[in-house]
Amino acid sequence: MNDLDPRIAAITERIRKRSATTRQAYLDLIHRQRDAGTNRGRLSCGNLAHGFAASGEDKPAIRSGHAVNIGIVTAYNDMLSAHHSYDRYPEQIKVFAREVGATAQVAGGVPAMCDGVTQGQAGMELSLFSRDTIALSTAVALSHAMFEGALMLGICDKIVPGLFMGAMRFGHLPTVFVPGGPMPSGLPNKEKVRIRQLYAEGKVGRDELLESESQSYHTTGTCTFYGTANSNQMMMEAMGLHVPNSAFVQPRTKLRQELTRAAVHRVAEIAISGDDYRPMGEIIDERAIVNAAVALMATGGSTNHAIHLPAMARAGGMVLDWADLNDISEATPLIARVYPNGSGDVNAFQVAGGTAYIIKEMLGAGLMHGDIPTIWAGGMAAYMGEPTLTADDQLTWSAVGDSRDETMLAPVTAPFQPNGGMRLLDGNLGRAVIKVSAVEQDRWIVEAPARVFSDQDQVIDAFKAGELERDVVVVVRFQGPQANGMPELHKLTPSLGVLQDRGFKVALVTDGRMSGASGKVPACIHLVPEALDGGPVGKVRDGDIVRVDAVAGTIDVIGAPDFTGRPVADAPPAATGVGRELFALFRHGSDGAERGASPLLSAMENDRR
Repeated sequence: MNDLDPRIAAITERIRKRSATTRQAYLDLIHRQRDAGTNRGRLSCGNLAHGFAASGEDKPAIRSGHAVNIGIVTAYNDMLSAHHSYDRYPEQIKVFAREVGATAQVAGGVPAMCDGVTQGQAGMELSLFSRDTIALSTAVALSHAMFEGALMLGICDKIVPGLFMGAMRFGHLPTVFVPGGPMPSGLPNKEKVRIRQLYAEGKVGRDELLESESQSYHTTGTCTFYGTANSNQMMMEAMGLHVPNSAFVQPRTKLRQELTRAAVHRVAEIAISGDDYRPMGEIIDERAIVNAAVALMATGGSTNHAIHLPAMARAGGMVLDWADLNDISEATPLIARVYPNGSGDVNAFQVAGGTAYIIKEMLGAGLMHGDIPTIWAGGMAAYMGEPTLTADDQLTWSAVGDSRDETMLAPVTAPFQPNGGMRLLDGNLGRAVIKVSAVEQDRWIVEAPARVFSDQDQVIDAFKAGELERDVVVVVRFQGPQANGMPELHKLTPSLGVLQDRGFKVALVTDGRMSGASGKVPACIHLVPEALDGGPVGKVRDGDIVRVDAVAGTIDVIGAPDFTGRPVADAPPAATGVGRELFALFRHGSDGAERGASPLLSAMENDRR
C-alpha cells in the first residue's frame, strides 16, 4: 500500500472536521450503550425467560450468559431471487455458532421489496422509504438487548443501506454483513437490451419480452448486472464489513457456505464479550465512508448511492455531501466495466479478479485508506485476497494478481477513464448528479428544448405518439421524496435509448431517481430542491432551452430571462392506493436527496427533547 493520495486525504479531513460535533455525539451514544445500556446481564428474570423460551438446545447457554449470543436480522423472503438464498441461513448459522461455543437467534425480519418487480408501477413509490422502514425494523430487532454481536442478512437496493442505518444506531455491537451471492449468468445483457428496445418500438410483443426477461432473471441469487444491489456489496467490502471477497460467490455452493461459516465464527470472536472487540460504530468512520465512495466511483456504481451514502454516514454522525462524492470521483480512475457500463456481468467480474482486484489497485495507488479497522484480522490488506477451498474444504485466501480480463478490469495505471463514473451538476436548475461511466463522451453535453412531464407514463405516451422525435431534454418533475417518495424512472430507459439511437441529442432531467441500471442516456437526477419544495425544476416550461454539461458540471435553463421569476407549476394531487397513503408521514418529513432523503434522520436530528 502506498501513501494516501493527498486529494483523498483532504476530502476525508474536511468530512472529519465538518462532522466533529455530530460524530462525537454519536460515539458518546454508542459508548453509553456499551457501558451502561441494556444487555442480557441487566435483564430481569422475566425479561430473560421470554428471550430464551423457544431457543431449544441453545437455552442453557443463553440462560447462563457465558456464551456469545448473535442476533440475526434477515431480509429473507421466497418471492425475490436475491433473498430467497437466505432460506436455510438461520439454521446453518446456529450450527456454525455452536462450533465456537456461541449461540444465535433470529432477532427479526425486515421487508425486502424488489425494484425489479415494482419498476414503473405504483409500488415503486414505496421503494426509497422502504430503506427507512428497514432501519426501523432493524432497530426493533436489536432492541431486545439479548445480543453481543449481530449478523445482517441482506443484499439489494434499499435493504443493505437500511440494515446499515439501523445497525449503526446499535454501533456498540460488532456486526458482520452476510451476502448471498449472484445468480448464474443468463441471457446476454446486450440481447436483453435489444429486445427491450424492440418492444418499446412495437416490433416484438409481450410474449417475446417476457421470455427474454425470464432468461435474464432465472433462479436464486442477486440480479447479475452492476446496479444498486451489487454496488452495495462492493461498498460493504470496501468498508470492511464482509468476510473478504465474499460478495460475488454464487449461492448454493460449498464456498458460499464456508464464507457464511467464517462470518459466524468471526462475529463470535469480535463480540462484546470476545477477545477482539470490534464495534461497528468505531469501524465505520469517515475513512470507511470515503473507501466506500472510492470503490463506487472506481467501478461505475449505482447513482442511488448518492442518496444512500449520505444517509448511511449521517446514521454514524458524519456529514457527506455531493461535492465530496464529486471530488472523490474526480480523484478516482474508472477501472471496471461491468454491465450496464460494459458487456460482462458480476460473475465475469468475479472471475476477472472481483472486489479483491479493485481494492488491491486502489490501495496500491493510495486512493483508499488502508489503515482502517475492519471486522477481519489484517485490516484492508486482507481484502486483497481471493477465497478458495483446499482439498479438505478448508477456507483460505490467496493474493489476487493481474486482471484476468482487461476489457472488464483495467490496471489503475491504464484506466478506462481518468476519473470515476459520477459527477455533480450545479446551475440555475439546482444541484443534481449524473452517471457518466456508461455515457459516450460526445453525449456529455446536451443542449435542446425541454419537454415537461409530471410522470413517466406521460413520457412514454408522448414517445409512442411520435412527439419526441427531435433533440429533446425530457424533464420529469414532482418525482422527489416529498412529492411521491422518489421512484426510479428506469421505465424510461428503452424509449429514450431508442430516440438516442435514432441520432437525436437526448437527456433526462428529474428530481426523481433513475436506477442503478441507468446506462447510455445522460440522466440528470436527484435534482434539489425538488419541485414540490419550490425547486427551479418546477418552473421549466415546454420549449425552454436546457443545457446539460457534464464536462463543466452545470445544468441550466438558458436564454429565458423570466425563468427565475416564474411561479412553480401546480403539483399533481397525492396518489393513493398500494399503501402509498401510509407513507404520507415519511414524505412530509423527508429532507432533500443530497442529505439522504431520510425522514428518520431528519426527525432524529431535530428532536428537541
